[in-house]
Amino acid sequence: MYLNIIQIAESFGVAEEVVERWVRLEGLPFTPDRDRMLFDRTQVANWAAARGLAAQAGFLAPTASSVASGGGVVALLQAGKIWRDVPAAGVASVFEQVVNALPGATPPIRNLVAQRLRAPGGVVIAPVGGGFALPHPSARLALGRDSGTVALLLLREALELPEPPPDDVPVTRLLFFIAPSPRAHLDLLGRLSRLLSRGVLRELVIQGAPDGEIFKAIAAAEAAAGAGGAGKS
Repeated sequence: MYLNIIQIAESFGVAEEVVERWVRLEGLPFTPDRDRMLFDRTQVANWAAARGLAAQAGFLAPTASSVASGGGVVALLQAGKIWRDVPAAGVASVFEQVVNALPGATPPIRNLVAQRLRAPGGVVIAPVGGGFALPHPSARLALGRDSGTVALLLLREALELPEPPPDDVPVTRLLFFIAPSPRAHLDLLGRLSRLLSRGVLRELVIQGAPDGEIFKAIAAAEAAAGAGGAGKS
């Protein structure tokens, strides 16, 4: 699995400039692709572990992490809902509707979050391959453990991005999330990326499965991940 520089920075909780410095000075392995850098997940994990930098969150997180909001992804997705047949031009409007229903947040907080999303660069869209991306607020938020949401957007047509996805597959499916805290943000980013890269969830979404089937698949995947983590402790 190849990651872009935004995803690497998110995983380690550093600025993109730090990742560039690691490439220049610390030998962080990468693959050149036109005018950008792509990073092999396994190579990055090995490089980080050798330097005591093994990421504990984001796209490089261990499987046994947990969402710090006190609830699983199913509960967050039930709050944010599954949105179908969304036109690419309507994505920002859906994001705002999700924010307006953000659980555990007061109206002033929801308005603040919405303003941040509307600002230039307010949303980071991180493609994860296969036509999927994980949009999220670029600014870290501290909302309280009872807040946070995930929304699945199934688009009518491909979303235009500033640069093409690593695998050049047009992005038509979004898992938009807002985490309750900076730490939970990275944890949730990693959990969602794993849900899309493993198990049946990706296929169910591609097939347009009913909401109930998608919720059931996520619950089963999280239960299996939890059982695996308990077995290692």
